[in-house]
Amino acid sequence: MNKLQLQGIGMTSQRTRGRLVERLKEQGISDQQVLDVMGGTPRHIFIDEALSHRAYEDTALPIGFNQTISQPYIVARMTEVLLSEGPLKRVLEVGTGSGYQTTILAQLVDQVYSVERIKPLQDKARQRFSLLKLRNIMLKHSDGGMGWPERGSFDGIIVTAAPEEVPEELLQQLVVGGHLVIPVGGSRGQMLRLVTRKSETEFKTEVLEGVKFVPLLSGTVR
Repeated sequence: MNKLQLQGIGMTSQRTRGRLVERLKEQGISDQQVLDVMGGTPRHIFIDEALSHRAYEDTALPIGFNQTISQPYIVARMTEVLLSEGPLKRVLEVGTGSGYQTTILAQLVDQVYSVERIKPLQDKARQRFSLLKLRNIMLKHSDGGMGWPERGSFDGIIVTAAPEEVPEELLQQLVVGGHLVIPVGGSRGQMLRLVTRKSETEFKTEVLEGVKFVPLLSGTVR
């Protein structure tokens, strides 16, 4: 991919990204750092070329293996919530997927640890991180519900697929004071939750808004 393709032209140009940022502001995203990173990140490289003209629409798009790249608003919202109390050093992402959310995080936190159960998606994401010269992302091919305990604890955890209930393993990998942003629920509906670890045994949960994510599945795919 050459520099022009990376920067984008026509429907993938910087001007189109600027319109995306204006829409995010209208939808209530107010963290300027998050808006700047969203505007500067070439979302079109995270999807198939045939769909690149839709890259800056506020919609989820397919990336194969029955997975999607989240809509920009949800990526911005989850990132803003995660960082609401200031910058974080170590963040765990459950579900690398296309690598778009990972890339947004990597520009805002010191270190991102990202777990993906589908190896071909992880391999593509790794190539994109290399293209973007992002060197603060560590990847693991693993069942995401278990997190990455040997790398914990984490200041923040973000989950990009929905379990029926919040996995206990993820709660235990949060530092005291840390935040977990996670969609929870099944086919009847999902809600985005913010879980804050108040002490070794106490967790506070806030329900933020209705969302629609692919389900968090166990097992791995090679």
